Amino acid sequence: MTLILIAFFLCSLVTPALFKKFGVKTFYALAVVPALSLAAVLTQTSRILHGEDAWVESVPWIPQLNLSLTFRLDVLSFIMCLLVLGVGSLVLFYCASYFSPKQKGVGAFAAYLFGFAGAMFGLVTSDDVLVMFIFWEITTILSYLLIGFSRTRLSARRSALQAMTITTFGGLAMFIGLVIVGQALGSYSLHEWTLRGADWAADIQAGHGNISLGLLSTAMILILAGAVSKSALIPMHFWLPGAMAAPTPVSAYLHAAAMVKAGIYLLLRLSPAFAQVDAWHYTLLILGSFTMIFGGYVALKQFDLKLILAYGTVSQLGFLALIISLGTPDAIYAAIAMTLAHSMFKAALFLTVGIIDHQAGTRDIRKMSGIYRRAPKLFAVGAISAASMAGLPLFAGFVAKEAVLETAIHDLSTWAGIFAFASVVIGSIFTFAYSARFVWGAFARKRESYMLDEGVKYCADVDYALAKHGKNQYSPDTQFHSVEGSFLAAPAVLTLLTVVFGLYPEPLHKLIAAHVKTVGEYGLHLALWHGLTPALFTSLGIMVVGLLFFLFREPVEKIQTSLPELPRARHIHRGVMDVLDRVAVWVTAKTQRGSLAFYLSVILVTAVTVPTVALFVQETPPLKGVRVTESPVQWVIAIVMIVAAIVAATVRKRFLAILMVSVTGYGMVLIFALRSAPDLALTQLLVETISMIAFVLALRVLPREMPREDVGERKNPLNKTTRLVIAIGFAVLMMALAMFTFSSRSLDSISLEMPKLAYEYGHGYNTVNVTLVDMRGWDTFGEISVLALAATGVASLIFIGGRNDSIGAHPTTEALRVVERSYTEGKQSRQRQISAEFAHVEEERNPFLLAGRTLPPESRSLLMEVMTRLIFHTLLIVSLYMLVAGHNLPGGGFAGGLIAGLAFSIRYLAGGGTELRMATPFSAGTFLGAGLAIAVLYVVWPLLIGDAAFTSHVYDFWLPVFGDVHFVTTIIFDVGVYLLVIGLVLDILRSLGQGVDDAIADHTVNIDEEVITTPHRKADS
Repeated sequence: MTLILIAFFLCSLVTPALFKKFGVKTFYALAVVPALSLAAVLTQTSRILHGEDAWVESVPWIPQLNLSLTFRLDVLSFIMCLLVLGVGSLVLFYCASYFSPKQKGVGAFAAYLFGFAGAMFGLVTSDDVLVMFIFWEITTILSYLLIGFSRTRLSARRSALQAMTITTFGGLAMFIGLVIVGQALGSYSLHEWTLRGADWAADIQAGHGNISLGLLSTAMILILAGAVSKSALIPMHFWLPGAMAAPTPVSAYLHAAAMVKAGIYLLLRLSPAFAQVDAWHYTLLILGSFTMIFGGYVALKQFDLKLILAYGTVSQLGFLALIISLGTPDAIYAAIAMTLAHSMFKAALFLTVGIIDHQAGTRDIRKMSGIYRRAPKLFAVGAISAASMAGLPLFAGFVAKEAVLETAIHDLSTWAGIFAFASVVIGSIFTFAYSARFVWGAFARKRESYMLDEGVKYCADVDYALAKHGKNQYSPDTQFHSVEGSFLAAPAVLTLLTVVFGLYPEPLHKLIAAHVKTVGEYGLHLALWHGLTPALFTSLGIMVVGLLFFLFREPVEKIQTSLPELPRARHIHRGVMDVLDRVAVWVTAKTQRGSLAFYLSVILVTAVTVPTVALFVQETPPLKGVRVTESPVQWVIAIVMIVAAIVAATVRKRFLAILMVSVTGYGMVLIFALRSAPDLALTQLLVETISMIAFVLALRVLPREMPREDVGERKNPLNKTTRLVIAIGFAVLMMALAMFTFSSRSLDSISLEMPKLAYEYGHGYNTVNVTLVDMRGWDTFGEISVLALAATGVASLIFIGGRNDSIGAHPTTEALRVVERSYTEGKQSRQRQISAEFAHVEEERNPFLLAGRTLPPESRSLLMEVMTRLIFHTLLIVSLYMLVAGHNLPGGGFAGGLIAGLAFSIRYLAGGGTELRMATPFSAGTFLGAGLAIAVLYVVWPLLIGDAAFTSHVYDFWLPVFGDVHFVTTIIFDVGVYLLVIGLVLDILRSLGQGVDDAIADHTVNIDEEVITTPHRKADS
């Protein structure tokens, strides 16, 4: 099973590329994958039918959470796989004829549809509840993408969002219910739930369980919320008719055989265990009954063929939920039989509608007439499938409905049984009526009055004139293109199966019985003829009344039209969403006020209030053993930092404020050094230096002085006294928390064991570095991923473009300033000078520093150039040393990357953007991508060879010159960190440095509103 899932995943990834090469024919190749997977599942038929052990595969995933990828193929999963894989293969085959070769976006659509089939396979075979929920949500996301395929249509986008909102809400509620049950039962295995759930629920209802009956009932309601939303039961039914905006193959697969059956599958799986719980039983009974009747009633009012089937599907899903609510083995038997029959005839009908829409260009029954004459084979397929849906004899739908009626009739001893029986009869009457309406609307010849009364005047003038004189009783046949055999194949196969299993249902009986035996004793047996039974007479009565509904359809339509309409669910949903939007806007306006002081005040007040209540109101631990300082030097450093912080908060000069902030950072460097933390001191020193450079570069586009906040629009809502109280209160609380935390410690600090763990577990002496890259590798991996995102964010804030840092891609600020100076000397001489400057730069790329070639004399610093020549390569060598030695000595990938970044920063400050591009062999994006890729490879590689993630290995060997080498593989991860940090610094320099340079130059060069061009760049006018 895991191989099948992997095959689906890999094929989904390559599908868009295959479509670029082979077009819609790729659907044929994709259809083979679920077909072969179905063949693999069918090899287990003998085991399934003979009641042998289920096919189980398990792969450890997160052992700490006792979570594993466990897949179990028992009888019920086997039955669902027949639907998911069988119908999925036919629908993919059908898509090759449905979509036009020139239609855009079909490759992505195929990947989504194919991935959905794989997700459904994972859902119905998952034994772990949480893994099942993951596949559940994957189907929600993919259904959103499939429904919204026609993204240029508002209806498609709105329907997709509506479906995702409803099913996601239900899924999240279901997740809470699943966790409640899983924690109470002590297991998250669906198999365990079905084995132990009934006894456990009975104990709780008897008052002997480990949770209350109220909590169990709440869990049942929450689980049902997921099933109800997925299977479109009232009150969450309205997303399904709206989803008809999707292409017809989506409707045939998701909304007939797969997605909506996910909720039914969950009900079938859990009903034997929880049907005795009143909250489960009565909720399903009521919702199923009303959904069945409501869906059938509304289907009779529709003129769109897909909407007739959509509301019919809603009705049938309610029908299934109603039967499952009874919870008996016979009810489970009948529900599974009806699920199989419904998937066959409803998928075939949706595919039939797709052909009609594709060939006739309409789905409106008021615009179609006489299609049965133009497409007799299609008519046969549609009529047989509709007959099965109506419950006519000889077809699978009739056989399954007989089983349902037998179950309902034998359960008339209670009011719930009477209510269920009456609902089944009324709903079945509507089912027969809308099935007949579908066949008549899609294929029959319509009287001209019916067509013209709706204002559809598409027939020829001659036919219209003859009709007015009574010489043409019927409207002309709708134009309909011939149907190719490959287009008709998929619905024909499903229709053939409907006939075969109607005439000979014994294989289905054996399959269903193999599952129901595990539930309890049953008394049903699928057969075409059971004799003159109450169920047969009930079926005949349903057919007669349903036929009368169809024959008197015009009076029925008038009655339906005259009745007052209740508020439509989708309008209520839209109104609720509008209210939420307005509330969100109001809350945003009140909280997101554009004031940094306000935001910080909210954060800091919350940070002060909550810990204060916990610390001083609830329980205050004893304060003991507090040492204020260990050295007078620490007091000197602390006073300097405090003074610097006060100056930074009060001064109005931006540059001075940044310097004061840096003083506080360098003060922390000294404190770390005094506390014997060289790694922390080194890292803090480098980070502070790089940050100061970035801030100074950004200052060039900001005013020199900070604006006053007490005047105009910038008036601060908080006065200085309030801000002072908040700031001092937060500082005092942090000190108090630190002192109380240390004085409350009753056990030895874990840090005392860190050096030993670093040596024995991480094979290194540098405790800090070993902790980062080995013992807490996942934390570091998450942090470097955030760094990559931060680099992208910084670049995006400054400019929009790629990370192509190749030489000559953009002119330097200095060269553009040459353009500005030369403008006053005349256009002709100016252009000659520009060409000479750039030609000179292009010819001499080898000099170490290009500043003399690209910077004007007044912008050069000889001291800076000399210092750069002296220390650039030295810093790079030191950074490499830090990288290699960091496992045993102060350093590591992060510190080494910062030193290398500092070297490139110096190079930029000496020579500008051109110098920076010359100094780096690769772009910032290349460094970021390579670093992240190496880190990912280091994490994944141990998993591929059977080890845990971040497993390190040690190799001791001897090399010439170097001597004995102690090599630990965690240095590979450190290399990834090293490259990623370099990429981050380069992105900052390119954004805040070169990007701002170019922006300033663009503003300067635009003289007299004339656009000046250079050999390497055209400015936008």
